[in-house]
Amino acid sequence: MSKEIDWRKSVVYQIYPKSFNDTTGNGIGDINGIIEKLDYIKLLGVDYIWLTPVYESPMNDNGYDISNYLEINEDFGTMDDFEKLIKVAHQKDLKVMLDIVINHTSTEHEWFKEARKSKDNPYRDYYFFRSSEDGPPTNWHSKFGGNAWKYDSETDEYYLHLFDVSQADLNWDNPEVRQSLYRIVNHWIDFGVDGFRFDVINLISKGEFKDSDKIGKEFYTDGPRVHEFLHELNRQTFGNTDMMTIGEMSSTTIENCIKYTQQNAKN
Repeated sequence: MSKEIDWRKSVVYQIYPKSFNDTTGNGIGDINGIIEKLDYIKLLGVDYIWLTPVYESPMNDNGYDISNYLEINEDFGTMDDFEKLIKVAHQKDLKVMLDIVINHTSTEHEWFKEARKSKDNPYRDYYFFRSSEDGPPTNWHSKFGGNAWKYDSETDEYYLHLFDVSQADLNWDNPEVRQSLYRIVNHWIDFGVDGFRFDVINLISKGEFKDSDKIGKEFYTDGPRVHEFLHELNRQTFGNTDMMTIGEMSSTTIENCIKYTQQNAKN
């Protein structure tokens, strides 16, 4: 790109690909439809386009349930189409930001499929599985309604899902999980994207698994290791780049939002 953009003064245009522009006539917007409208977007004075999730997904939560972080959902196109989008956008001095979810995966993700097979599977500790004789391990509420634990008859245990039952929460306390996620982020950096919007990123650190007097969010919102994890994510991925990153803060406070902007923030 020939033009450097100051993110502090930038205009970011969010695109929901599914309904943006359909070039195939199947009723679903696609990546080629975004490419087709880049001149129009540029005329609006836009600096960044932010794409809501375009990865492989069963689409139970509009793409925020990712089953493969390294592939494009076939409804939207191909990896070649996405590569073309990056190239053409850069030619027009537009930057491309990806929406990415690393708090949870789809239960259709290969990690979760492996984790379900047995209690000693290497991927078991990628997620939160707990045994309980008297119903769910805690009374936490899912943000989508109902209890946040789903019984899995395959191994007679429950798994944690703070969102839909098809979105199993990842165990960030496991260093292998973190390294796997950092490799994914670095893959897209190497591919040429210019930024990330990290979905519900302040929920990645879970505290104690105890019953709540409320709905449970005090045990996982802005959790005990969240700043440690985010500093590590920064160091091992985008920290040495000039890309823009945005973190969605779910159910937090203004005071905590300020802490997330500080380089040396701690819990």
